[in-house]
Amino acid sequence: MVSWIISRLVVLIFGTLYPAYYSYKAVKSKDIKEYVKWMMYWIIFALFTTAETFTDIFLCWFPFYYELKIAFVAWLLSPYTKGSSLLYRKFVHPTLSSKEKEIDDCLIQAKDRSYDALVHFGKRGLNVAATAAVMAASKVSQLLHLPFYLDQKKGQGQGALSERLRSFSMQDLSTIRGDSSSTVPASVTVRTSSKQSLPKPSRSASEGTGSSVCTCCSVCRLLRVLQIA
Repeated sequence: MVSWIISRLVVLIFGTLYPAYYSYKAVKSKDIKEYVKWMMYWIIFALFTTAETFTDIFLCWFPFYYELKIAFVAWLLSPYTKGSSLLYRKFVHPTLSSKEKEIDDCLIQAKDRSYDALVHFGKRGLNVAATAAVMAASKVSQLLHLPFYLDQKKGQGQGALSERLRSFSMQDLSTIRGDSSSTVPASVTVRTSSKQSLPKPSRSASEGTGSSVCTCCSVCRLLRVLQIA
């Protein structure tokens, strides 16, 4: 853990910040020799950083791995060893010179494909966004019309309930009227027959027997009225 922290500090300070400052001085002074020197260093350091990403995962268990990284960065920067210039002139420059045309073609194809892919995914993204906007607008409109719809349904429900109650009441009234019309003739018949069968008593007799007649029965009340008349 300590070796990892020390190696990271060395790479950050001596491998990045120190060369960046001297690159600034080379650009400011317009010294071609220093400019080329630091350009070669940055090319080697970029390759070193790319390789370091994988070696930190697979070779971190190797003994003295972080110490070797510190020594390698010092070898690249040392003005006595000139490690960056040596690696560039011996390996990097010949390899890039032989593969330069293929690398340029791959970069152009990747650029065109990335542009086409960007346009394609951009169109799909716009379609998805437009669909989502339409769906959101429809949901919002439904939510806005929901209270009016509920009020309308409530009014329709109350109207249907009142119509049903009205129909029930009219049906009950018709039934009651039918029952009353069917029962009245029978009572009238009974009253008529009873009037015909009973002899007409005298006023005194009716007055004497009036107290014995039932006052609760409707037939009796009718008989009393007929006797008085």
